[in-house]
Amino acid sequence: MRIIELPEIRRALVYREIIARMREALIAYSAGECDTPMPMHLAIEAEQAEVHIKSSYRRGGRYFALKIASTFPRNVPRGLSTGNGMMLLSSAETGEPVVLLADAGHLTDVRTAAVAAMTARELRRSDRVIGILGTAIQARLQARMHAEVLSLDRIWIWGRTLERAEACRRDLDSLAEISIATSPAEVAEHARLLITATASRQPLLHEAARGTHISAVGSDSPGKQELAPGILRSASLLLVDSWRQCEKLGELQHAPDEWDRSVEIGAFCRSGEACQSGAGAGSITVADFTGLGVEDLYIAEYCYERTVP
Repeated sequence: MRIIELPEIRRALVYREIIARMREALIAYSAGECDTPMPMHLAIEAEQAEVHIKSSYRRGGRYFALKIASTFPRNVPRGLSTGNGMMLLSSAETGEPVVLLADAGHLTDVRTAAVAAMTARELRRSDRVIGILGTAIQARLQARMHAEVLSLDRIWIWGRTLERAEACRRDLDSLAEISIATSPAEVAEHARLLITATASRQPLLHEAARGTHISAVGSDSPGKQELAPGILRSASLLLVDSWRQCEKLGELQHAPDEWDRSVEIGAFCRSGEACQSGAGAGSITVADFTGLGVEDLYIAEYCYERTVP
């Protein structure tokens, strides 16, 4: 079994290519081509930590994937990263492990941001200003991935502490002008493309202006919430990465009455619905992301292909 460490993994990643791969992954998932079980979650209560375990196999594919990704918030004073993890690709013919991607959770972060950027592109957004709630690695990657599909002039960011917001601004100031907001509402006032990337368990956004698209990526387990349910109910188009997952883990868990009108992103991409009125100018659109094992499979295969001799 080959082991690929994080520095080699980082060198292999081309963001535009990953965005394209994520589109393929979500289409395959919604078309029923993949066996992707519900995630398994472990709570390490003593450390206020969580561990997510996901897997997937695409019928006819060469590999199946198993991913572990963890968040340990108390690592900050220890001088350690709060995120960690790994991905394992095994042969779908023999079951033998093929490659261990010792990515420290980086591939999970990258594919999460890539899916949100891909969705903005599918919606034919042309925003030059975006807003991001959150200041950790996911916020930074969301900015960089969206810069691959949009010509950005300004990025509004909000974080729970000014210190973290300033650090995020320093990391992103080569992309665009960075403005720090004092509240989530201020971000929503200045931007019509919003990305929420926090671990919040209470709504951060309570309303959205006409023409706003919101990509909600933080709610990925029971109890998490970044959007007030009224935002989902006001959306002309409600996208979900997975019906099964979003009703249990995503924003949709807080607005179950909206489940029957939600559209899986893979089906949206496949059918070209971006031309329809639900995503038209002046509409509110919401994308609810919980993170799929099939995304881990596709990015692990991509990374292996890019690093194999």
